[in-house]
Amino acid sequence: MIKKRKIIILGSTGSIGKSTIEVIKKNKNKFKIVLLAANKNYKLLLKQAKYFNVKNIIINNLDAYIYVKNKLKNKKINVYQGTNNLEKIIKSKIDYTMCAISGLEGLASTLQAISISKNIAIANKESIICGWPLIKKKLNKFKTNFIPIDSEHFSIWYLTKNYNNKDIKEIILTASGGPFLNYNQNKLKKIKPHNAIKHPKWNMGKKISVDSSTLINKVFETIEAFRMFNFDFNKYKILIHPESYVHAIVKFNNGLIKFLIHDTDMKIPIFNSLHVNKIKNYDNKSIDYKKISNLNFYSVNGKNFPSINILKKIPKKHSLFETVLISANDELVSLFLNNKIKYLDIYKNLNKIINDKNIKKKYSKLPLTMNSILKLNKLVRLKTRSLSV
Repeated sequence: MIKKRKIIILGSTGSIGKSTIEVIKKNKNKFKIVLLAANKNYKLLLKQAKYFNVKNIIINNLDAYIYVKNKLKNKKINVYQGTNNLEKIIKSKIDYTMCAISGLEGLASTLQAISISKNIAIANKESIICGWPLIKKKLNKFKTNFIPIDSEHFSIWYLTKNYNNKDIKEIILTASGGPFLNYNQNKLKKIKPHNAIKHPKWNMGKKISVDSSTLINKVFETIEAFRMFNFDFNKYKILIHPESYVHAIVKFNNGLIKFLIHDTDMKIPIFNSLHVNKIKNYDNKSIDYKKISNLNFYSVNGKNFPSINILKKIPKKHSLFETVLISANDELVSLFLNNKIKYLDIYKNLNKIINDKNIKKKYSKLPLTMNSILKLNKLVRLKTRSLSV
């Protein structure tokens, strides 16, 4: 009898969580889910738990937790509120944890998950960008293997895992360009939230779809890559690639260039993260030769995508600058989606925040504790909201 690998999925009702569930469904005989966590979508969470016979569930939202706790009081399933008890719930090392809780709210659970996991897959850019020193310290302490899940970072990880900084000449992250790739400034002034959430290639949530349309997501991904991999910052480049078929390009000093191509389906990096160093059969589409014959790459237009200029401000050493950037952008996108500000105000106000003289004082400080990150996150959000009044 094959021993099943024990799995935890944090954020199981979100887009990455649901994709992870779909991957495991097709490999049900190899994995056992021991814990699922969600914010407040208890209906889907309970459906997932029932299908996989999961004995532990975590619900972050208090009202949803109380409802489910009462509903399941006579059932053999443990219901917990919040992920702060993760280390108490799980007593022995888990084989694999997927951290897919979005936003800075996912940082605490990610740090806890590292201590109880042999392998950890992280699909939370906010945690990595703002809290990488804390994450790295824990990874080293508990000897936990880390796998990035975003398609670009998974691709870089896969292409460069046997190479050093001296071997690499250039690393290119690709960007689809989003729905407004060929828009001029007049058209961009008229953008409404329902336009910005229609990504041409990926099926994503509203917030990340807006980030993709402004290209701030590539700024974030470049910061992520710089922090998690040991390659010089000036080696990273961004190219517009509307087909979204090539996810990363690595040019080596020996003259070789490697591409990593896969369909626009997050289940592919998730599947491979579950089968590290093993070639397993993934039921995917045939090679799209027509698409390969028509690959396009363009330089980024700084006028249409001014957020790209933020890369010039990134500190070489980790600091609280990243928390300011993440927090302000997150709040501005929320304001835009709620029709409180205009589309072009996202970058305009983001630039104001990161150049605010009082905020800039924080850039010399290291993110040494989670509390310092969360405290600054709250301060920046309040400051950002004040710009829309």
